[in-house]
Amino acid sequence: MGLTRKSLFFYGLTDLPISLALFPVAVFIPRFYASDMGVPLAVIGTILFLVRWSDVVTDPLMGYISDHTRSRFGRRKLWIALATPLMMLAVYQLFLPDSGMIWLKPAYEMVVEAEHMNWLHLGLWSFVLSLAITMMLIPYYAWGSELSTDYHERSKVTGARAVFNSLGSLSAQLIPAMALLLFGLGGSDVVLELVGLTMLILMPVCVTLTLANVREPAYQPRSQVSVIDGLKLMLANGPFKRLVLAFMIGSLGLNVTTPLYLFFIADVLQAEDKAIFMLSFFYASSILAVPFWIWFSKQVGKHRAYLVSFFLLAFAHPCYLLLGPGDFWWMLPMTITTGFAAGGFSQTLPNSMKADVIDLDTLETGENRAALFFSAWSFAQKATASFGGAIALFGLSLFGFQAGVENGADELFGLRFLFSTFPSLFFLTGAAIVWNYPITEARHAEIRANLEAANASANR
Repeated sequence: MGLTRKSLFFYGLTDLPISLALFPVAVFIPRFYASDMGVPLAVIGTILFLVRWSDVVTDPLMGYISDHTRSRFGRRKLWIALATPLMMLAVYQLFLPDSGMIWLKPAYEMVVEAEHMNWLHLGLWSFVLSLAITMMLIPYYAWGSELSTDYHERSKVTGARAVFNSLGSLSAQLIPAMALLLFGLGGSDVVLELVGLTMLILMPVCVTLTLANVREPAYQPRSQVSVIDGLKLMLANGPFKRLVLAFMIGSLGLNVTTPLYLFFIADVLQAEDKAIFMLSFFYASSILAVPFWIWFSKQVGKHRAYLVSFFLLAFAHPCYLLLGPGDFWWMLPMTITTGFAAGGFSQTLPNSMKADVIDLDTLETGENRAALFFSAWSFAQKATASFGGAIALFGLSLFGFQAGVENGADELFGLRFLFSTFPSLFFLTGAAIVWNYPITEARHAEIRANLEAANASANR
């Protein structure tokens, strides 16, 4: 039986507050902690890099735990509920440090000197947020892959999630944009405070609605494989390795640009007060593009549609190099194009393709290990984000760029090059890897037929 629009709506809803919180972490946190909190860019890059790499332990552990959880609440819902208050606490501390640090200062003073207190605060709560995200997203995404076994319907599931993901990121722009227009309030500190408070209100409401209105399919494993054997089978899964490698390399391009977006608008275009508006166009076009990518993947196949999104990003990004002071609105066509491509590239297509890969593993092992696969994917995604962010921030340092001061022509060229042309190398490399991806609609139908036959045989 096909999924109803109600189920798709309520399943995707939880991604709204998650994205609402995570977007400022990638875009506004580096600039805020560098400019307002006095943390050097190199230190911020190091902290975020190390936090991401802690997931090498937490992600596969969470995947294994979720896959093997047995409770009356299900394998997935229990961990989503437990992660919610932890994620809210971390966002409060990171986004509103002046109020959040008040009761922590005595403890901080026992560990570090006063001038390094902000370093410790950023590192501690970035780690807590990363842990909460792991607890939340791995079961949540694994749950989505289990809602449907249909090749095309899975794109609707990931598409629904992508819409709310982009809507959350868009809201992170619109909320401070309205504050700027109506009350004249602006700056990274205002953005973080307003978005943080909004997330703290929406998070428990959205999670509760998702858990109450979407079923978690019952699962009875036919067999069990050991952790070591299971990891060996995962590593032997050729389509999965190919998909995750293409996604990682391609995503490096986007993750290099993300922390540089605000720097580019503020220091190259000299229009920091308008940055919110351009980011809003990016995510609005990303939302509007999702139905197109779902339709297009049905016409040409998921991996071919994925290729088109790679090429759109690769050929649009170098155009940013042409921009300079006063060219803010000339950035709009490039922003709309890259936002449109991101609607398929970031969420809809690769996550749908990943669910098909998990079916192949289930056929080979007799066990649905969706969370383990999503933990591997999550770690790859976070590792990519850490490398991309580190490349961006350390790259700025190598060019001599400094936040909050007037930079020279060489330093600004470094920022322009890192933001515009450099990412296209990753997009084109990712496209080459996914060029002849083997799991087509016909191959997936064959896998599902074999799975159903195996299930029927096991139930006799």
